[in-house]
Amino acid sequence: MADHDAPGIQETFISHLIELRTRLVRASAVVLVVFIVLFAVWPGAAAVYDFLAQPMMNALPEGSKMIATGVITPFMVPMKVTMMLALMISLPWVLYQAWAFVAPGLYEHEKRFVMPLIVSSVFFLVVGISFAYVFVLPAAYKFFFSFTQQTGAETLQDLQKYWDFTLAIFFGFGLTFEVPVVQMLLVKLGIITTQQLREARRYVIVGAFVIAAVLTPPDVLSQFMLAVPLLLLYELGIFLSGFITARSRAPQEEEVVKTTDANRPTDVTKPNDAG
Repeated sequence: MADHDAPGIQETFISHLIELRTRLVRASAVVLVVFIVLFAVWPGAAAVYDFLAQPMMNALPEGSKMIATGVITPFMVPMKVTMMLALMISLPWVLYQAWAFVAPGLYEHEKRFVMPLIVSSVFFLVVGISFAYVFVLPAAYKFFFSFTQQTGAETLQDLQKYWDFTLAIFFGFGLTFEVPVVQMLLVKLGIITTQQLREARRYVIVGAFVIAAVLTPPDVLSQFMLAVPLLLLYELGIFLSGFITARSRAPQEEEVVKTTDANRPTDVTKPNDAG
């Protein structure tokens, strides 16, 4: 019996791999096309880089400027900025391809939950990156440059190091702001309950600072500015999860459970009204 089942299982596995490859190719193709279009329109890409560099340029001491220590740095940095922008623009399409890959294995009620999940994921990602750009980067650079001025050293910011630092901050905050989405997903699938999320608060406080130390550059200010929002986002996830009903069974299975519970005899005997 196992020998007859093996070819069918293998064919199913191969078909899933082919489907995965197709979805990856489609997602990558769109990202590449958007990248080429943006990169061809060079003034647009340069404007994006100037926009991202504003937090540091505003914090630089008077007379300071950015420098490039590598020959290809002035070319590679805008190229990386353009790639990040292309990925952000193509993110809805990329997430749709991921949804299309897993959709055939989902129940109808799970499919209805996927689209709000995708929308909320993009929303929290954009909010996290915006928070880092508006609040974290300006505060971090002002803090660092104030110490540099106290030492009397001249401030010269390397182009590549600035982008690496900015990318690390964006990645850390964008990923961290997805915490409420993860919490709602776990509650929806019945893996964890809202009460368990509340009971885990003490561990989350410690974990928040550990995660902040891993995802951000090695400075206390950035870690603190990531850990505190992470704790607030965790509380927001608990609040939003309270509106979600855990449902991980198929509707047919739930009907069977309800029917079984309705037909189950009870040990409680109602008092006789006549007595």
